[in-house]
Amino acid sequence: MPRFRTSLIAFLGLFLAPLPTADAFGPVRSPVQQDAEARLMNEFSRFAALTDGTVGIAVRDLSSGEMLSFNGDTLFPMASTYKVAVAGKILALLDHGQLGLDEQLPRLGRSMPVRALLDMMLTQSDNEATDALVARAGGPAAVDGWVRALGIKGLRVDSNTAQLLARAKVLSGGFGDEAAAEARLSEGERNARDMPNLAFATDPRDTSTPRAMGELLSAIRQGKALKPSSTALMLSIMDRCKTGKMRLRAMLPPGTQIAHKTGTLNGLGNDAGIVTLPDGRMFVISVFVMKDHRGHVIRDRIMAEAARAAYDYFLFAPERRTV
Repeated sequence: MPRFRTSLIAFLGLFLAPLPTADAFGPVRSPVQQDAEARLMNEFSRFAALTDGTVGIAVRDLSSGEMLSFNGDTLFPMASTYKVAVAGKILALLDHGQLGLDEQLPRLGRSMPVRALLDMMLTQSDNEATDALVARAGGPAAVDGWVRALGIKGLRVDSNTAQLLARAKVLSGGFGDEAAAEARLSEGERNARDMPNLAFATDPRDTSTPRAMGELLSAIRQGKALKPSSTALMLSIMDRCKTGKMRLRAMLPPGTQIAHKTGTLNGLGNDAGIVTLPDGRMFVISVFVMKDHRGHVIRDRIMAEAARAAYDYFLFAPERRTV
């Protein structure tokens, strides 16, 4: 009987104990803030409806840490956005004294310094430069290991660019400089070649969620991945990205600073970057579109619209505070 009474008191205690306060679950959002978030998510949903494919968006305020996403945990082929991770691994080797920026690496039978190859990879999305750097980094597994060591889940690197394109069975304008290849193809040629490979789109290799790509960019920008000098070098190169002019940056106010990296394959378009607001605050944004049959113009518009909506949200939304 005493044992039963003890059990009964303990059971009743579950119901009589005070409920946890709102603070136990983090700051309470004001109705105004909740409305602003709902409006942004509705905008993301509206942009996603422009394609017959799948859209993933993740945005993060680097000051507050606030994260919002639409299909943020869905896996997408990274395409050339994986080159952010390649650059990170190369610069980590530099930070540890295992590599020099003037070290010569082979590209198309000609030696070029690491510094130049980094620039070509991040600004022009040059594939030969990328694969020379992947090899110097120790291969795809070494790049993947660097990402995992940062504690980032949902992003994996399995291939170099040549291997990735072979799996994707891409019919592109060339293996080398993607910026130049885009310029060489006419609109009709791009559209004719721009049909998605659905098997490739569902392959888990060389994929990332929008959230994970955002976490990688956040770790880099906040100095958690590289030394300050390497962080500054990487972002200064990404500031000069020449690809994707109609993507994230297209609808941002003139002069807006954005350090970003694009990715393009058949039926697929990505862009991920760090945007600086007029007051100096920054936010990270990743927009991925896959399995799309409607063409690169629609995909580019989705990315541009999402970036502008996020820009306005972070610039004008109310302060994050408890109520």
